[in-house]
Amino acid sequence: MAAAQKSLKASLGLMSGTSLDGIDLALLLSDGAEAISFRRDGFVPYDTPTRDLLRGALDAAVEWPTTQLKNPSDWPDKLHQAEQAVTAAHLAAVQGFVRDTDNLELIGFHGQTITHRPDEAFTLQIGDGQALAHQLGCDVIGQFRRADMQNGGQGAPLAPLFHAALLGDNRPQAVLNLGGVGNISWLGRGDEILAFDTGPANALIDDWVNEKTGKAFDKDGALAAAGEVDAAALATLMAHDYFAKQPPKSLDRLSFPTHAIQGLSLEDGAATLTAFTAAAVALGLEYCPAKPARMILCGGGRHNKTLCAMLAERCGVDIVDCDGLGWRGDSLEAQAFAWLAVRALNGLPLSRPETTGVAQSCTGGALYQAG
Repeated sequence: MAAAQKSLKASLGLMSGTSLDGIDLALLLSDGAEAISFRRDGFVPYDTPTRDLLRGALDAAVEWPTTQLKNPSDWPDKLHQAEQAVTAAHLAAVQGFVRDTDNLELIGFHGQTITHRPDEAFTLQIGDGQALAHQLGCDVIGQFRRADMQNGGQGAPLAPLFHAALLGDNRPQAVLNLGGVGNISWLGRGDEILAFDTGPANALIDDWVNEKTGKAFDKDGALAAAGEVDAAALATLMAHDYFAKQPPKSLDRLSFPTHAIQGLSLEDGAATLTAFTAAAVALGLEYCPAKPARMILCGGGRHNKTLCAMLAERCGVDIVDCDGLGWRGDSLEAQAFAWLAVRALNGLPLSRPETTGVAQSCTGGALYQAG
């Protein structure tokens, strides 16, 4: 999109990402740069049929070739059904969230990630942005990752520039987002930045708990706290070649096989996967140009008390919950995509070589017009 004059926009960010929990919503007034005025946020869980459809699509996507997924006309029926459910869920979520007084001007729609294959320059986030724009009567920016990947980038993570805008000159620090996947934004002095996915965060733990108990996640890390970390299984998980790659780098929620924990008890498996997340973050810090004095936690994983304790033990840095800084940690990613939507509309970069490996700073996003 061509660059446009900067102006404040009432922008609503929608984020489901790699999680199967549901949809985070966040309303901002922003110019896509330094002006960021948070208004309010919310969360709408996926219903059980939608979650089951998505889980089935995620499981099946492992076998679907990229050549088939690139063209929606070639998609399996299961994927079309999942997209219809995601679109309907987002439509209902926005309709229940938006008030007549919001004067909403723009929606940043991330969509639901089904697969992320940076080695093949391909990522797939489902959800019909044009249908949302038409039915909601509001312009939508979607498909944020495509342009970055078309220009040699990993397509992820995309929140680091928002983290930098929030921190301003309050550096050096690091921001760790614990969603389905973990990603870190290292912010040095001046304009220094480095970002990458550290490894798994909640996805593997959630999948393990769901498989064994039918529950969506390990509440407060209680199952992990009751178990013992299997050192041999953890060493096998950490031997994955992803951890030897130099950042910037990114991964899929299903990048890591979990055969090593299959013989463990529910509690020991949860403890080992939780330790895996923490160990991956600790290793990621070693790739940063300098160890940050403080690491700010955001995302759903910060509610996992066992994970937070393991991070403190392994990372050796001061760790703080972003809520203590006045941030809204549960909706920070949704806020990021509200901000990125305005940024895309104004033709500003969404990524830099240091955040995704893109060849040069890159804008992006597809505009779906309400008309």
